[in-house]
Amino acid sequence: MIRGTNRFVDWTIYLILTLVAFVSIAPIVNTLAISFSGKIPAMSGQVFFWPVEFNLSAYESILSDRDFFVAFGVSIQRVLLGGAINFIITVLMAYPLSKPARMFPGRNAYMWFVIFCMLFSGGLIPWYMTIYSLGLLDTIWALVLPTAVPIFNVILLMNFFRGIPKELEEAANIDGAGPWKTLFVVFLPISLPSLATVTLFSIVGHWNAFFDGMILMQHKENWPLQTYIQQLIISVNSIMNTTDPEEIRRLTNMSSQLLNSAKVMVSMVPILLIYPFLQKYFVSGIVLGAVKE
Repeated sequence: MIRGTNRFVDWTIYLILTLVAFVSIAPIVNTLAISFSGKIPAMSGQVFFWPVEFNLSAYESILSDRDFFVAFGVSIQRVLLGGAINFIITVLMAYPLSKPARMFPGRNAYMWFVIFCMLFSGGLIPWYMTIYSLGLLDTIWALVLPTAVPIFNVILLMNFFRGIPKELEEAANIDGAGPWKTLFVVFLPISLPSLATVTLFSIVGHWNAFFDGMILMQHKENWPLQTYIQQLIISVNSIMNTTDPEEIRRLTNMSSQLLNSAKVMVSMVPILLIYPFLQKYFVSGIVLGAVKE
């Protein structure tokens, strides 16, 4: 009887997880189908999980535009530069903050300051004026320096460091290792789950950000990809200003819904390629970094 009950519970869990997975994936599949469909079916709501009147006009409109590849390059540069800065600062902040107050006398004051900054911001106008006064507008540094200190990532990694057995650090100290060597030889090699997690958070955050690009970038060629996609629209002027019959046909065969679906799918590809490599560390990094006994 107990065995049969356990089997019923297992199948119930599998069914619930299957439904949750379907609900999570269905919007993505629907968006993908719309992006490959014709204008009329997309606008009339005829597309569900399979393209109707299959065509590639939306992708041709995006990929044939030189500005798309320029924006893609800006986003790649932002992710690499911003991710590296986030990683370095996160590690260098989390390590000393993981020490008890008797070893780091100002720890509690720093922690209160960090928590306060995480909960409250100075506001949009002071944020903009600070960046403007530093001469960072319309540069890649305006996209990476304001988010250089990811407080949530610092707290996550700090809690992970605090969970590492003290005996490992004591053994390193007995062998003559100082704080820097202990960090790089002892702490970082056994912190891969949390390091991968905070790295993934930084990559996704930089890749998906579009608002700061709209506010801080004055020239189109400096837009990151998400800002470019946000600004990309089809207007009547696009058709009126061209004399190429093929271009007119391509533009008139698209709708904003069709193009927006293609935008979403193109912007998802890099993250979908990166995530599988970090997935095995993700869950354990969240759990280990969020819980401290």
